[in-house]
Amino acid sequence: MSTAPDPEPPAPKPALVFDDPLDQQSSDDTDRGWGERSDAGGGAADLKRFLDEKPPHHL
Repeated sequence: MSTAPDPEPPAPKPALVFDDPLDQQSSDDTDRGWGERSDAGGGAADLKRFLDEKPPHHL
């Protein structure tokens, strides 16, 4: 009689997906992150954004 444990079955191979990747929406397909501004903050937030986005030659 053997005391060795039974070998584990091999892990299943990942399934191949043949979907068209261009049919799926990517994060670039949305306008999120493209300059929309929040309404909160007022003048201080506007000044901070101006200073953060100012080109380096406008010091």
